[in-house]
Amino acid sequence: MIFILGGCRSGKSVFALKLAESMKGKKAYLATGEPLDDEMTERIKRHKKERGRVWTAIEEPVNIIDVIKKNEKYDVILLDCLTLWISNLMHEKTGARGEKHAFHGQGASIEKTIEKFISVCKKTKYNLIIVSNEVGLGIVPDNPLARQFRDMAGYTNQNLAKTADEVYFLVSGIPMRLK
Repeated sequence: MIFILGGCRSGKSVFALKLAESMKGKKAYLATGEPLDDEMTERIKRHKKERGRVWTAIEEPVNIIDVIKKNEKYDVILLDCLTLWISNLMHEKTGARGEKHAFHGQGASIEKTIEKFISVCKKTKYNLIIVSNEVGLGIVPDNPLARQFRDMAGYTNQNLAKTADEVYFLVSGIPMRLK
């Protein structure tokens, strides 16, 4: 497993694509984004165009564990983006999408899902590349939902970094190998 971290617009997705394209075999792109507004719809279209026909697109905002477990037919799966998946899980548990809402008592359920995800990732036989946002370099968020998200993403990133065979951190398009 290869784990790629960086801030927003740091070049992590481009780096992940190039890394995956250097590998042989059938490739799948596991996208967790949802077209909830016009901007996101355009972003998804642009990403599909950038990848081209070499890639099989799998769009799954929530149930990525099943996708990872059941797709041994691919030699490479690129999961982009882990933090968006965590956000999707949080919104799924509360029934809200794209709205401000209270998030009470759902953390334990999501943490169990994340632990299962990490366990499944450890067992893959194909090349799994995971892209995530580094969330620990900014200020402490001003609301409970954002703090809960940051904590879950940070916890997940730490545990995936421990498990991964390789870890890269990107800054301004420059990859630094951490592990």
